[in-house]
Amino acid sequence: MGQGLPPGNHEAVMNEDTFNIEVRKFLKQVGVTSQREIESAVRKAVEAGRLKGDEKLKASARVQIEGIGLDHRVEGEIALS
Repeated sequence: MGQGLPPGNHEAVMNEDTFNIEVRKFLKQVGVTSQREIESAVRKAVEAGRLKGDEKLKASARVQIEGIGLDHRVEGEIALS
């Protein structure tokens, strides 16, 4: 057992600053990589004639975190012009 605590009695050990930094790093990675993929896919679709370049595209993103049961979905629109 840890540090003389009775069984079942656990002291909170989460560091808020570390947690905040790690969440921000994850979200930055999601944002940067997602933006690159979206831009690439849209450019290819325009070049192939599947898009004209003036559309509004429906978009969604999903964040899941194992261990806490988080399943968060964001929906929106991306205007091309």
